[in-house]
Amino acid sequence: MFPESWWISILILPVLSVGFYDLLQTHHSLWRNFPLLGRVRWLMEFLRPKVYQYFVESDTNGKPFNRQQRSLAYQRSKGAVDTSPFGTQLDVYETGYEWINHSIRALDAHKVNPNPRVNVGGPDCTQPYDASVLNISAMSFGALSKNAILALNHGAKLGGFAHNTGEGGLSPHHSEPGGDVIWNIGTGYFSCRNADGTFSEKEFEKRAILPNVKMIEIKFSQGAKPGHGGILPASKVTPEIAAIRLVSGGSDIISPPYHSAFRTPIEFVHFVAKLRTLSGGKPIGFKLAIGNKSEFLGICKAMVKTGIYVDFITVDGGEGGTGAAPLEFTNSVGMPMRDAVAFVYDALTGFDLKKHIRIICSGKIISGFDIVRALSLGADLCNSARGMMFALGCIQALECNTNKCPTGVTTQDPSKMRGLVVEDKKIRVANFHNKTVFSAVELMAAAGIDHPDFVGRTTLYRRMDSNVIKRYDELYPIPDAGSMIHAPYPLGYEVDLARADVNRF
Repeated sequence: MFPESWWISILILPVLSVGFYDLLQTHHSLWRNFPLLGRVRWLMEFLRPKVYQYFVESDTNGKPFNRQQRSLAYQRSKGAVDTSPFGTQLDVYETGYEWINHSIRALDAHKVNPNPRVNVGGPDCTQPYDASVLNISAMSFGALSKNAILALNHGAKLGGFAHNTGEGGLSPHHSEPGGDVIWNIGTGYFSCRNADGTFSEKEFEKRAILPNVKMIEIKFSQGAKPGHGGILPASKVTPEIAAIRLVSGGSDIISPPYHSAFRTPIEFVHFVAKLRTLSGGKPIGFKLAIGNKSEFLGICKAMVKTGIYVDFITVDGGEGGTGAAPLEFTNSVGMPMRDAVAFVYDALTGFDLKKHIRIICSGKIISGFDIVRALSLGADLCNSARGMMFALGCIQALECNTNKCPTGVTTQDPSKMRGLVVEDKKIRVANFHNKTVFSAVELMAAAGIDHPDFVGRTTLYRRMDSNVIKRYDELYPIPDAGSMIHAPYPLGYEVDLARADVNRF
Protein backbone atom coordinates (compact mmCIF):
# COMPACT_ATOMS: atom_id res chain seq x y z
CA MET A 1 0.00 0.00 0.00
CA PHE A 2 1.50 3.37 -1.09
CA PRO A 3 1.47 6.25 1.39
CA GLU A 4 -1.17 8.90 0.75
CA SER A 5 1.55 11.46 -0.07
CA TRP A 6 2.69 9.27 -2.97
CA TRP A 7 -0.77 9.35 -4.52
CA ILE A 8 -0.93 13.13 -4.14
CA SER A 9 2.49 13.41 -5.83
CA ILE A 10 1.35 11.23 -8.72
CA LEU A 11 -1.55 13.60 -9.29
CA ILE A 12 0.22 16.92 -8.69
CA LEU A 13 3.65 16.39 -10.31
CA PRO A 14 2.34 16.06 -13.89
CA VAL A 15 0.32 19.25 -13.45
CA LEU A 16 3.33 21.10 -12.05
CA SER A 17 5.48 19.79 -14.91
CA VAL A 18 3.04 21.17 -17.48
CA GLY A 19 2.96 24.47 -15.61
CA PHE A 20 6.76 24.78 -15.58
CA TYR A 21 6.85 23.86 -19.30
CA ASP A 22 4.32 26.58 -20.06
CA LEU A 23 6.33 29.10 -18.05
CA LEU A 24 9.59 28.35 -19.88
CA GLN A 25 8.43 27.70 -23.46
CA THR A 26 8.62 30.56 -25.99
CA HIS A 27 6.00 29.71 -28.65
CA HIS A 28 2.75 30.66 -26.88
CA SER A 29 2.56 34.01 -25.09
CA LEU A 30 -0.67 33.13 -23.28
CA TRP A 31 0.79 29.92 -21.85
CA ARG A 32 3.97 31.73 -20.81
CA ASN A 33 2.09 34.50 -19.00
CA PHE A 34 -0.65 32.27 -17.56
CA PRO A 35 0.74 28.73 -17.05
CA LEU A 36 -1.96 26.05 -17.09
CA LEU A 37 -4.80 28.60 -17.18
CA GLY A 38 -3.80 29.66 -20.67
CA ARG A 39 -4.54 26.13 -21.90
CA VAL A 40 -8.22 26.55 -21.02
CA ARG A 41 -8.58 28.85 -24.04
CA TRP A 42 -7.34 26.06 -26.34
CA LEU A 43 -9.80 23.65 -24.78
CA MET A 44 -12.68 26.08 -25.28
CA GLU A 45 -11.64 26.71 -28.91
CA PHE A 46 -11.71 22.95 -29.48
CA LEU A 47 -15.13 22.54 -27.86
CA ARG A 48 -16.73 25.69 -29.33
CA PRO A 49 -18.03 24.20 -32.65
CA LYS A 50 -19.50 21.21 -30.83
CA VAL A 51 -21.16 23.29 -28.13
CA TYR A 52 -22.55 25.71 -30.70
CA GLN A 53 -23.93 22.96 -32.94
CA TYR A 54 -25.63 21.01 -30.17
CA PHE A 55 -26.67 23.69 -27.68
CA VAL A 56 -26.71 27.15 -29.28
CA GLU A 57 -27.76 27.14 -32.94
CA SER A 58 -31.44 27.07 -33.85
CA ASP A 59 -32.98 24.65 -36.32
CA THR A 60 -32.53 27.13 -39.18
CA ASN A 61 -29.34 29.15 -38.59
CA GLY A 62 -26.55 26.53 -38.68
CA LYS A 63 -23.83 26.61 -41.35
CA PRO A 64 -22.97 25.20 -43.89
CA PHE A 65 -26.13 23.10 -43.33
CA ASN A 66 -28.61 23.89 -40.59
CA ARG A 67 -30.11 21.35 -38.21
CA GLN A 68 -33.37 21.21 -40.18
CA GLN A 69 -31.52 20.24 -43.36
CA ARG A 70 -29.32 17.69 -41.61
CA SER A 71 -32.28 16.14 -39.81
CA LEU A 72 -34.20 15.84 -43.07
CA ALA A 73 -31.32 13.90 -44.64
CA TYR A 74 -30.97 11.65 -41.59
CA GLN A 75 -34.71 10.95 -41.39
CA ARG A 76 -35.03 10.08 -45.07
CA SER A 77 -31.93 7.91 -45.10
CA LYS A 78 -33.17 5.96 -42.07
CA GLY A 79 -36.73 5.66 -43.38
CA ALA A 80 -37.99 7.63 -40.36
CA VAL A 81 -40.89 10.09 -40.27
CA ASP A 82 -39.83 13.18 -42.26
CA THR A 83 -42.89 15.36 -41.78
CA SER A 84 -42.93 18.42 -39.49
CA PRO A 85 -45.72 19.81 -37.29
CA PHE A 86 -47.10 23.25 -36.51
CA GLY A 87 -46.04 25.19 -39.59
CA THR A 88 -42.81 26.52 -41.05
CA GLN A 89 -40.00 27.88 -38.91
CA LEU A 90 -38.91 30.13 -41.78
CA ASP A 91 -39.80 33.81 -41.94
CA VAL A 92 -41.89 33.87 -45.12
CA TYR A 93 -41.78 37.68 -45.22
CA GLU A 94 -38.00 37.85 -45.11
CA THR A 95 -36.18 39.10 -48.22
CA GLY A 96 -34.93 36.13 -50.21
CA TYR A 97 -37.70 33.71 -49.18
CA GLU A 98 -38.60 31.46 -52.14
CA TRP A 99 -41.52 29.19 -52.93
CA ILE A 100 -43.25 27.19 -55.64
CA ASN A 101 -46.85 27.99 -56.54
CA HIS A 102 -49.22 25.02 -56.62
CA SER A 103 -51.95 24.46 -59.18
CA ILE A 104 -55.70 24.01 -58.74
CA ARG A 105 -55.26 21.14 -61.20
CA ALA A 106 -52.58 19.41 -59.17
CA LEU A 107 -51.56 15.89 -60.17
CA ASP A 108 -51.64 12.73 -58.06
CA ALA A 109 -47.93 12.22 -57.26
CA HIS A 110 -48.48 8.49 -56.81
CA LYS A 111 -49.59 8.23 -60.44
CA VAL A 112 -46.51 10.07 -61.71
CA ASN A 113 -43.17 8.32 -62.31
CA PRO A 114 -41.54 8.34 -58.83
CA ASN A 115 -38.02 8.21 -60.32
CA PRO A 116 -38.06 10.26 -63.55
CA ARG A 117 -35.16 9.76 -65.95
CA VAL A 118 -33.34 12.32 -68.07
CA ASN A 119 -31.64 11.17 -71.29
CA VAL A 120 -28.05 12.41 -71.60
CA GLY A 121 -26.42 12.18 -75.02
CA GLY A 122 -26.12 14.57 -77.97
CA PRO A 123 -26.12 13.85 -81.69
CA ASP A 124 -22.63 12.25 -81.72
CA CYS A 125 -23.23 10.07 -78.66
CA THR A 126 -23.92 6.41 -79.51
CA GLN A 127 -24.33 5.21 -75.89
CA PRO A 128 -26.67 7.76 -74.27
CA TYR A 129 -27.46 7.35 -70.59
CA ASP A 130 -30.86 7.63 -68.90
CA ALA A 131 -29.88 9.39 -65.69
CA SER A 132 -31.83 9.86 -62.49
CA VAL A 133 -32.78 13.42 -61.63
CA LEU A 134 -30.53 13.10 -58.53
CA ASN A 135 -27.09 11.48 -58.44
CA ILE A 136 -23.99 11.35 -56.23
CA SER A 137 -21.69 14.30 -56.79
CA ALA A 138 -17.93 14.10 -57.30
CA MET A 139 -16.09 12.82 -54.21
CA SER A 140 -12.80 10.96 -54.64
CA PHE A 141 -11.56 7.75 -53.07
CA GLY A 142 -8.84 9.18 -50.89
CA ALA A 143 -10.87 12.14 -49.80
CA LEU A 144 -13.51 9.56 -48.81
CA SER A 145 -12.78 6.22 -47.19
CA LYS A 146 -13.03 2.86 -48.90
CA ASN A 147 -16.15 2.01 -46.90
CA ALA A 148 -17.79 5.30 -47.85
CA ILE A 149 -17.14 4.71 -51.57
CA LEU A 150 -18.44 1.14 -51.35
CA ALA A 151 -21.59 2.24 -49.53
CA LEU A 152 -22.24 5.04 -52.03
CA ASN A 153 -21.83 2.78 -55.04
CA HIS A 154 -23.91 -0.01 -53.50
CA GLY A 155 -26.57 2.60 -52.76
CA ALA A 156 -26.44 3.82 -56.36
CA LYS A 157 -26.91 0.25 -57.54
CA LEU A 158 -29.90 -0.28 -55.24
CA GLY A 159 -31.52 3.06 -56.10
CA GLY A 160 -30.79 3.12 -59.83
CA PHE A 161 -28.75 6.31 -59.96
CA ALA A 162 -25.17 7.31 -60.79
CA HIS A 163 -22.06 7.76 -58.67
CA ASN A 164 -19.46 10.37 -59.71
CA THR A 165 -15.90 9.20 -58.91
CA GLY A 166 -14.43 12.63 -58.23
CA GLU A 167 -11.06 13.47 -59.75
CA GLY A 168 -9.20 10.89 -57.64
CA GLY A 169 -9.50 8.18 -60.26
CA LEU A 170 -11.57 5.10 -60.98
CA SER A 171 -10.99 2.64 -58.14
CA PRO A 172 -12.09 -0.98 -57.74
CA HIS A 173 -14.43 0.25 -55.01
CA HIS A 174 -16.37 2.19 -57.66
CA SER A 175 -16.72 -0.95 -59.79
CA GLU A 176 -17.09 -3.85 -57.36
CA PRO A 177 -20.69 -3.08 -56.24
CA GLY A 178 -21.86 -2.57 -59.85
CA GLY A 179 -23.45 0.87 -59.53
CA ASP A 180 -23.45 3.22 -62.51
CA VAL A 181 -20.38 5.47 -62.56
CA ILE A 182 -19.59 8.92 -63.94
CA TRP A 183 -15.81 8.99 -64.30
CA ASN A 184 -14.46 12.43 -63.39
CA ILE A 185 -11.11 13.31 -64.99
CA GLY A 186 -9.30 16.28 -63.52
CA THR A 187 -6.09 18.08 -64.34
CA GLY A 188 -4.00 15.35 -62.71
CA TYR A 189 -5.48 12.70 -65.07
CA PHE A 190 -5.62 10.18 -62.23
CA SER A 191 -6.16 6.60 -63.45
CA CYS A 192 -5.42 7.75 -67.03
CA ARG A 193 -1.99 9.36 -66.85
CA ASN A 194 1.54 8.76 -68.00
CA ALA A 195 4.44 8.80 -65.55
CA ASP A 196 5.06 12.47 -66.30
CA GLY A 197 1.46 13.42 -65.44
CA THR A 198 0.22 13.86 -69.01
CA PHE A 199 -2.95 12.26 -70.37
CA SER A 200 -2.65 8.60 -71.45
CA GLU A 201 -5.03 7.45 -74.18
CA LYS A 202 -4.19 3.82 -73.44
CA GLU A 203 -5.00 4.01 -69.71
CA PHE A 204 -8.14 6.03 -70.44
CA GLU A 205 -9.54 3.62 -73.02
CA LYS A 206 -8.85 0.61 -70.78
CA ARG A 207 -11.16 2.04 -68.10
CA ALA A 208 -13.62 4.09 -70.17
CA ILE A 209 -15.00 1.04 -71.95
CA LEU A 210 -15.93 -0.70 -68.68
CA PRO A 211 -19.69 -1.38 -68.68
CA ASN A 212 -20.44 0.40 -65.39
CA VAL A 213 -18.79 3.64 -66.64
CA LYS A 214 -21.79 5.44 -68.11
CA MET A 215 -20.45 8.99 -68.63
CA ILE A 216 -17.08 10.77 -68.60
CA GLU A 217 -16.72 14.22 -67.01
CA ILE A 218 -13.72 16.49 -67.67
CA LYS A 219 -13.17 18.65 -64.61
CA PHE A 220 -12.03 22.24 -65.10
CA SER A 221 -12.73 23.40 -61.56
CA GLN A 222 -14.76 22.70 -58.44
CA GLY A 223 -16.82 24.95 -56.23
CA ALA A 224 -14.74 24.40 -53.11
CA LYS A 225 -11.65 25.98 -54.68
CA PRO A 226 -12.20 27.17 -58.26
CA GLY A 227 -8.94 28.02 -60.03
CA HIS A 228 -6.97 25.96 -57.49
CA GLY A 229 -5.69 22.42 -57.95
CA GLY A 230 -7.09 19.56 -55.90
CA ILE A 231 -5.29 18.60 -52.68
CA LEU A 232 -4.98 15.20 -51.00
CA PRO A 233 -2.80 15.44 -47.86
CA ALA A 234 0.03 12.91 -47.52
CA SER A 235 -1.66 11.50 -44.41
CA LYS A 236 -4.43 10.18 -46.66
CA VAL A 237 -2.18 8.85 -49.46
CA THR A 238 -2.05 5.11 -48.87
CA PRO A 239 -0.18 2.75 -51.26
CA GLU A 240 -3.57 1.63 -52.60
CA ILE A 241 -4.62 5.19 -53.41
CA ALA A 242 -1.27 5.94 -55.07
CA ALA A 243 -1.61 2.83 -57.25
CA ILE A 244 -5.18 3.73 -58.29
CA ARG A 245 -4.16 7.28 -59.19
CA LEU A 246 -1.00 6.06 -60.99
CA VAL A 247 1.25 8.27 -58.84
CA SER A 248 4.07 7.72 -56.38
CA GLY A 249 3.08 7.95 -52.72
CA GLY A 250 4.63 9.52 -49.65
CA SER A 251 3.70 13.16 -50.21
CA ASP A 252 0.73 15.47 -50.81
CA ILE A 253 -1.00 14.89 -54.15
CA ILE A 254 -1.69 18.29 -55.68
CA SER A 255 -3.45 18.54 -59.02
CA PRO A 256 -2.27 21.24 -61.45
CA PRO A 257 -4.62 24.24 -61.70
CA TYR A 258 -5.07 23.73 -65.48
CA HIS A 259 -5.15 20.96 -68.12
CA SER A 260 -2.12 20.00 -70.20
CA ALA A 261 -4.06 17.97 -72.81
CA PHE A 262 -5.46 21.13 -74.42
CA ARG A 263 -4.80 24.88 -74.29
CA THR A 264 -7.69 26.52 -76.17
CA PRO A 265 -11.46 26.06 -76.55
CA ILE A 266 -10.92 24.61 -80.04
CA GLU A 267 -8.39 22.10 -78.72
CA PHE A 268 -10.77 21.29 -75.88
CA VAL A 269 -13.72 20.33 -78.11
CA HIS A 270 -11.41 18.14 -80.21
CA PHE A 271 -10.27 16.49 -76.96
CA VAL A 272 -13.94 15.83 -76.19
CA ALA A 273 -14.34 14.17 -79.59
CA LYS A 274 -11.26 12.02 -78.91
CA LEU A 275 -12.62 10.84 -75.54
CA ARG A 276 -15.98 10.04 -77.11
CA THR A 277 -14.26 7.84 -79.70
CA LEU A 278 -11.98 6.13 -77.16
CA SER A 279 -14.93 5.42 -74.84
CA GLY A 280 -17.03 3.85 -77.56
CA GLY A 281 -19.47 6.73 -77.91
CA LYS A 282 -20.37 7.41 -74.27
CA PRO A 283 -21.58 10.84 -73.10
CA ILE A 284 -18.69 13.27 -72.58
CA GLY A 285 -19.12 16.46 -70.59
CA PHE A 286 -17.26 18.87 -68.38
CA LYS A 287 -17.56 20.29 -64.90
CA LEU A 288 -16.72 23.81 -63.78
CA ALA A 289 -17.45 26.60 -61.39
CA ILE A 290 -18.17 29.68 -63.48
CA GLY A 291 -15.43 32.30 -63.35
CA ASN A 292 -14.64 34.47 -66.37
CA LYS A 293 -17.81 34.39 -68.46
CA SER A 294 -15.85 35.02 -71.64
CA GLU A 295 -13.99 31.71 -71.26
CA PHE A 296 -17.22 29.72 -71.08
CA LEU A 297 -18.61 31.68 -74.01
CA GLY A 298 -15.41 30.84 -75.90
CA ILE A 299 -16.21 27.13 -75.47
CA CYS A 300 -19.71 27.80 -76.78
CA LYS A 301 -18.23 29.53 -79.82
CA ALA A 302 -15.88 26.59 -80.39
CA MET A 303 -18.80 24.13 -80.30
CA VAL A 304 -20.71 26.23 -82.85
CA LYS A 305 -17.65 26.58 -85.09
CA THR A 306 -16.70 22.86 -85.10
CA GLY A 307 -20.08 21.20 -84.69
CA ILE A 308 -18.56 19.15 -81.84
CA TYR A 309 -20.83 19.30 -78.79
CA VAL A 310 -20.37 18.12 -75.24
CA ASP A 311 -23.24 15.98 -74.00
CA PHE A 312 -23.55 17.59 -70.57
CA ILE A 313 -22.15 20.36 -68.40
CA THR A 314 -21.93 20.07 -64.62
CA VAL A 315 -22.16 23.46 -62.93
CA ASP A 316 -20.64 23.73 -59.46
CA GLY A 317 -21.40 26.66 -57.17
CA GLY A 318 -18.56 28.86 -55.97
CA GLU A 319 -19.92 28.73 -52.41
CA GLY A 320 -17.92 25.60 -51.64
CA GLY A 321 -18.24 21.86 -51.41
CA THR A 322 -16.74 18.80 -49.78
CA GLY A 323 -13.14 19.54 -50.81
CA ALA A 324 -10.60 21.01 -48.39
CA ALA A 325 -9.73 24.53 -49.53
CA PRO A 326 -8.16 27.81 -48.40
CA LEU A 327 -10.81 29.95 -46.71
CA GLU A 328 -10.40 32.77 -49.22
CA PHE A 329 -11.30 30.42 -52.09
CA THR A 330 -14.30 28.93 -50.31
CA ASN A 331 -15.63 32.34 -49.33
CA SER A 332 -14.70 34.61 -52.20
CA VAL A 333 -13.95 32.87 -55.52
CA GLY A 334 -16.40 31.71 -58.19
CA MET A 335 -19.99 32.47 -59.12
CA PRO A 336 -22.67 31.19 -56.71
CA MET A 337 -24.53 28.14 -57.93
CA ARG A 338 -27.94 29.62 -58.78
CA ASP A 339 -26.49 32.47 -60.82
CA ALA A 340 -24.05 30.08 -62.50
CA VAL A 341 -26.76 27.61 -63.57
CA ALA A 342 -28.89 30.44 -64.98
CA PHE A 343 -25.90 31.86 -66.87
CA VAL A 344 -24.96 28.49 -68.41
CA TYR A 345 -28.54 27.85 -69.50
CA ASP A 346 -28.81 31.33 -71.00
CA ALA A 347 -25.47 31.03 -72.81
CA LEU A 348 -26.36 27.64 -74.32
CA THR A 349 -29.73 29.07 -75.37
CA GLY A 350 -28.07 32.13 -76.87
CA PHE A 351 -25.83 29.91 -79.01
CA ASP A 352 -28.74 27.56 -79.82
CA LEU A 353 -26.85 24.68 -78.16
CA LYS A 354 -29.18 23.79 -75.29
CA LYS A 355 -31.09 21.27 -77.43
CA HIS A 356 -27.91 19.15 -77.57
CA ILE A 357 -26.62 19.55 -74.01
CA ARG A 358 -27.89 18.63 -70.56
CA ILE A 359 -27.06 20.76 -67.51
CA ILE A 360 -26.25 19.10 -64.18
CA CYS A 361 -26.43 21.27 -61.06
CA SER A 362 -24.12 20.55 -58.12
CA GLY A 363 -24.35 22.59 -54.92
CA LYS A 364 -26.15 22.09 -51.56
CA ILE A 365 -28.88 19.81 -52.91
CA ILE A 366 -30.59 18.35 -49.84
CA SER A 367 -34.35 18.54 -50.37
CA GLY A 368 -36.91 18.09 -53.11
CA PHE A 369 -37.33 21.86 -53.20
CA ASP A 370 -33.59 22.25 -53.86
CA ILE A 371 -34.01 19.99 -56.90
CA VAL A 372 -37.06 21.86 -58.24
CA ARG A 373 -35.32 25.22 -57.74
CA ALA A 374 -32.30 24.03 -59.73
CA LEU A 375 -34.56 22.70 -62.49
CA SER A 376 -36.38 26.03 -62.58
CA LEU A 377 -33.10 27.87 -63.17
CA GLY A 378 -32.23 25.65 -66.12
CA ALA A 379 -30.70 22.43 -64.79
CA ASP A 380 -31.90 19.09 -66.15
CA LEU A 381 -30.71 17.01 -63.20
CA CYS A 382 -28.80 17.42 -59.95
CA ASN A 383 -25.87 16.00 -58.01
CA SER A 384 -25.58 15.90 -54.23
CA ALA A 385 -22.35 15.40 -52.28
CA ARG A 386 -22.94 16.52 -48.71
CA GLY A 387 -26.51 15.19 -48.71
CA MET A 388 -25.11 11.76 -49.53
CA MET A 389 -22.49 12.19 -46.81
CA PHE A 390 -25.26 12.85 -44.28
CA ALA A 391 -26.90 9.63 -45.48
CA LEU A 392 -23.60 7.87 -44.70
CA GLY A 393 -23.71 9.21 -41.15
CA CYS A 394 -21.70 12.46 -41.47
CA ILE A 395 -22.39 14.71 -38.45
CA GLN A 396 -20.86 17.89 -39.95
CA ALA A 397 -17.94 17.66 -37.53
CA LEU A 398 -15.88 19.78 -40.00
CA GLU A 399 -12.89 17.41 -39.72
CA CYS A 400 -12.87 16.38 -43.41
CA ASN A 401 -9.37 17.72 -44.07
CA THR A 402 -7.69 16.23 -40.98
CA ASN A 403 -8.05 12.47 -41.54
CA LYS A 404 -9.85 12.38 -38.16
CA CYS A 405 -13.46 12.13 -39.35
CA PRO A 406 -15.29 10.59 -36.36
CA THR A 407 -17.85 8.74 -38.52
CA GLY A 408 -15.38 7.12 -40.94
CA VAL A 409 -16.59 9.01 -44.02
CA THR A 410 -13.59 11.21 -44.88
CA THR A 411 -10.68 9.32 -43.36
CA GLN A 412 -8.19 6.60 -44.24
CA ASP A 413 -7.74 5.68 -40.57
CA PRO A 414 -8.87 2.02 -40.25
CA SER A 415 -9.94 2.53 -36.63
CA LYS A 416 -12.36 5.28 -37.70
CA MET A 417 -13.36 3.65 -40.97
CA ARG A 418 -14.68 0.52 -39.24
CA GLY A 419 -17.54 2.59 -37.78
CA LEU A 420 -19.04 2.95 -41.26
CA VAL A 421 -20.73 -0.39 -41.98
CA VAL A 422 -21.33 -0.72 -45.72
CA GLU A 423 -24.31 -3.09 -45.45
CA ASP A 424 -26.19 -0.59 -43.30
CA LYS A 425 -25.18 2.65 -45.00
CA LYS A 426 -25.86 1.47 -48.57
CA ILE A 427 -29.55 1.17 -47.65
CA ARG A 428 -29.52 4.67 -46.20
CA VAL A 429 -27.95 6.13 -49.35
CA ALA A 430 -30.62 4.51 -51.52
CA ASN A 431 -33.37 5.66 -49.12
CA PHE A 432 -32.14 9.25 -49.13
CA HIS A 433 -32.07 9.31 -52.92
CA ASN A 434 -35.47 7.71 -53.43
CA LYS A 435 -37.31 9.79 -50.84
CA THR A 436 -35.69 13.06 -51.93
CA VAL A 437 -36.52 12.45 -55.59
CA PHE A 438 -40.09 11.55 -54.68
CA SER A 439 -40.40 14.75 -52.64
CA ALA A 440 -39.37 16.67 -55.80
CA VAL A 441 -41.95 14.70 -57.78
CA GLU A 442 -44.60 15.61 -55.19
CA LEU A 443 -43.72 19.30 -55.50
CA MET A 444 -43.88 19.16 -59.29
CA ALA A 445 -47.20 17.31 -59.11
CA ALA A 446 -48.58 19.97 -56.78
CA ALA A 447 -47.72 22.51 -59.49
CA GLY A 448 -49.36 20.38 -62.18
CA ILE A 449 -46.02 19.24 -63.68
CA ASP A 450 -45.36 15.57 -64.45
CA HIS A 451 -41.68 15.61 -65.56
CA PRO A 452 -38.51 17.63 -64.79
CA ASP A 453 -38.29 18.72 -68.44
CA PHE A 454 -41.37 20.92 -67.93
CA VAL A 455 -40.12 22.85 -64.90
CA GLY A 456 -39.24 26.41 -65.95
CA ARG A 457 -38.53 29.85 -64.57
CA THR A 458 -42.21 30.64 -64.19
CA THR A 459 -42.44 27.92 -61.53
CA LEU A 460 -40.64 29.68 -58.66
CA TYR A 461 -41.03 33.01 -56.87
CA ARG A 462 -38.71 35.05 -54.65
CA ARG A 463 -39.52 37.81 -52.17
CA MET A 464 -37.41 40.84 -53.05
CA ASP A 465 -38.80 43.17 -50.39
CA SER A 466 -41.67 43.30 -47.92
CA ASN A 467 -44.16 43.87 -50.72
CA VAL A 468 -42.18 43.01 -53.90
CA ILE A 469 -42.32 39.48 -55.33
CA LYS A 470 -40.78 38.32 -58.60
CA ARG A 471 -40.87 35.15 -60.66
CA TYR A 472 -37.56 33.59 -61.69
CA ASP A 473 -38.15 34.53 -65.34
CA GLU A 474 -38.28 38.17 -64.22
CA LEU A 475 -35.07 37.82 -62.22
CA TYR A 476 -33.28 35.80 -64.90
CA PRO A 477 -34.68 36.79 -68.32
CA ILE A 478 -33.82 34.20 -71.00
CA PRO A 479 -32.21 35.47 -74.23
CA ASP A 480 -33.62 34.46 -77.60
CA ALA A 481 -32.29 31.24 -79.12
CA GLY A 482 -29.30 31.98 -81.34
CA SER A 483 -29.05 35.61 -80.27
CA MET A 484 -25.39 35.27 -79.18
CA ILE A 485 -24.03 33.91 -82.45
CA HIS A 486 -23.97 37.25 -84.26
CA ALA A 487 -24.11 40.91 -83.21
CA PRO A 488 -26.05 42.79 -82.01
CA TYR A 489 -25.77 40.74 -78.83
CA PRO A 490 -28.25 40.62 -75.92
CA LEU A 491 -27.95 43.43 -73.40
CA GLY A 492 -25.31 42.67 -70.76
CA TYR A 493 -23.39 40.12 -72.84
CA GLU A 494 -21.65 42.49 -75.27
CA VAL A 495 -18.28 42.78 -73.48
CA ASP A 496 -17.93 39.08 -72.59
CA LEU A 497 -18.93 37.93 -76.08
CA ALA A 498 -16.44 40.34 -77.63
CA ARG A 499 -13.69 38.88 -75.42
CA ALA A 500 -14.66 35.25 -76.04
CA ASP A 501 -12.06 33.63 -78.29
CA VAL A 502 -12.00 30.06 -79.63
CA ASN A 503 -8.18 30.21 -79.71
CA ARG A 504 -7.58 31.40 -76.17
CA PHE A 505 -8.90 30.76 -72.68
